[in-house]
Amino acid sequence: MAETRTNLTDLDPVWTQIRAEAEDAVQEEPLLGGLIHSSILHHETIEAALAYRTAVKLASAEMSEQLIREIADAAYRADPEISLAARADMVAVRERDPACHRFFQPLMFFKGYQALQAYRIGHWLWSEGRRDMAYFFQMRVSETFGVDIHPAARIGKGIMIDHAHSIVIGETAVVGDNVSMLHSVTLGGTGKEEEDRHPKIGNGVLIGAGAKVLGNIRVGDCSRVAAGSVVLQEVPCKSTVAGVPAKVVGEAGCSQPSISMDQLFRK
Repeated sequence: MAETRTNLTDLDPVWTQIRAEAEDAVQEEPLLGGLIHSSILHHETIEAALAYRTAVKLASAEMSEQLIREIADAAYRADPEISLAARADMVAVRERDPACHRFFQPLMFFKGYQALQAYRIGHWLWSEGRRDMAYFFQMRVSETFGVDIHPAARIGKGIMIDHAHSIVIGETAVVGDNVSMLHSVTLGGTGKEEEDRHPKIGNGVLIGAGAKVLGNIRVGDCSRVAAGSVVLQEVPCKSTVAGVPAKVVGEAGCSQPSISMDQLFRK
């Protein structure tokens, strides 16, 4: 009886699309051929490609590319949720960022996506009790991408961090699923207490550029935080807050603000 073999790419439409787009990109820009081959086309799975990209980006004289890649490979083998989150994050970027025209772009060029995937490996290390290595990942992500996410923070799936410059997410912060945030967002504490001290961001929330959410407060599901706001109190679900300090100025304007990315307030 003839053996039937299934090509893994047939079962992974996101990875299949990435590879197809990468091949097109090589044809369009041959000078990027070596980079695209080593980063995408050389690998059989998206996990292998992610591990390679993370290792290339975070490697330094202090930690070799090979060691970081081994850590990343171990994380993807041990926790399938990391792989699912990576795909969901990529789809989120493709759907919500008008500057993203191909699925392969976040993997290759977008530091918000790359920093988030490196954080996920650091979070796995933290969960495994490998705290010092997790801190090392946090340090290198901050140095490389300008994104500082504590490895103990809990972040859901389908996250888009647009531009991503100067993002800060504290140790006890929780971010739900399908959240979008722009550059210079801070999810911080308000003092030096060591207990639960950082924000809890609900599902489907949109956080505008430069917004600061401070303290152990909840931002309700499907709400909006206007750019430049300083949020110090609870935010009701499906509402819009703005100002310094932020106050409720109206409803969210739609059922899924993090997906629509509409940041205008209409009375």
